[in-house]
Amino acid sequence: MKSLFVLAVTALAAASAAAQTHATREHRVRIATVTTGLENPWGLAFLPDGRMLVTERPGRLRVIGADGKLDPVPVAGLPRVDAQGQGGLLDVALHPKFAENRWVYLAYAQRDAQGRNGTELARGKLAGGPGAWRLEDVQVLFRMAPKSGSGRHFGARLVWDRDGMLFMTLGDRGDEPERAQRLDDHAGKILRLTEDGKPAPGNPFAADPKARPEIYSLGNRNVQGAALHPTTGKLWATEHGPQGGDELNLIEAGVNYGWPVITYGVNYVTGTKIGEGTAKAGMAQPVKHWSPSPALSGFAFYTGDKFPGWRGDALLGALRGQAVIRVRLDGDKFASEETMLAGQVGRVRDVRVGPDGYVYLLTDSPDGALLRLEPAPN
Repeated sequence: MKSLFVLAVTALAAASAAAQTHATREHRVRIATVTTGLENPWGLAFLPDGRMLVTERPGRLRVIGADGKLDPVPVAGLPRVDAQGQGGLLDVALHPKFAENRWVYLAYAQRDAQGRNGTELARGKLAGGPGAWRLEDVQVLFRMAPKSGSGRHFGARLVWDRDGMLFMTLGDRGDEPERAQRLDDHAGKILRLTEDGKPAPGNPFAADPKARPEIYSLGNRNVQGAALHPTTGKLWATEHGPQGGDELNLIEAGVNYGWPVITYGVNYVTGTKIGEGTAKAGMAQPVKHWSPSPALSGFAFYTGDKFPGWRGDALLGALRGQAVIRVRLDGDKFASEETMLAGQVGRVRDVRVGPDGYVYLLTDSPDGALLRLEPAPN
């Protein structure tokens, strides 16, 4: 018997007569609009019953039915969210055992008593139903330290690894880039946490009394996308460069990714060099870098059955580029890329592969949308 999700998506696909069709290198693709009226949506998660959770950066968590209908009442009970600049309610992820425990994890920005802003992690149990969804037993699990007055570079992507540990990305906060190189500072790092927000066992700097034990990698400017490779289970991440120098990186424990000592980007407006150049001993090179910057965002590895020519490829969202960039890897190395749907999908904030095998996109605008990529008839 087909799942409720698949049945609902089939019906919705039949109703999307106005969908746009575009040719890519491997497939013809139809862009179907699932939901509109989302205010700066940021993160997307699929519930087991076919519904979807979407975060809106101003501070709302929304529920979308499997039929594409947006519940007009936001989820109640969220922690306080302070939307400033690029901050607000950011990513959402379900606990790997969500069907048993109902835990929903949220990454968001919040101010402290001194007015300083920074990324936090909380969880709550999803309860209620249509028109009355809520989070219960809400717990703040992590607060970055130190916070700052900047409204930029919050990071905030959440990814579970195969051991049940949670990766969380944190931007350099945009005011003091050098923080990304300091092990006593959370800024400009990727963290690895337990489900309770504690430092994960085996973290690379746990034995260093001067280091924050949550840190997994350092020298990351502003990681906006992260995903596990479906075969290797390794973490990959997309990172915003400054003016140029967006990166795709393979993230490994204890590795320094260089920011702001090395980068392929340059200073805004002036175009002058940043740091010491593009390479330095002891600092990792990106698997791929882009200049000018497409402003890489959320991404996913394609694991479905609807686009067999994409299987195993990384589908990268692009904000400034207003496209999806498909990257093929050869092991841990870059092999090729294709820029798809340029100018047809708006500012792509997140990319997810649904349990139905379709590709879902969130567009970042005051009137954002949830789009679905479907195979189009030849």
